[in-house]
Amino acid sequence: MKILVSPTAGPQGRRSWQVRLDQHCISFRSEAEARQFVATLEARLRAPHHLPEAVQRSA
Repeated sequence: MKILVSPTAGPQGRRSWQVRLDQHCISFRSEAEARQFVATLEARLRAPHHLPEAVQRSA
């Protein structure tokens, strides 16, 4: 997954920050908020994920 953080021009010249996740975009009020979101997302993606064991069917 490609994650980009970039500034954007908002209404009335206000700067906001945008996180792009491939084709999805999420806007934030500050760079700090955007970078915290990315840090949390990356930590969750790196966390171990356990898949449930396959259910064995009796024949």
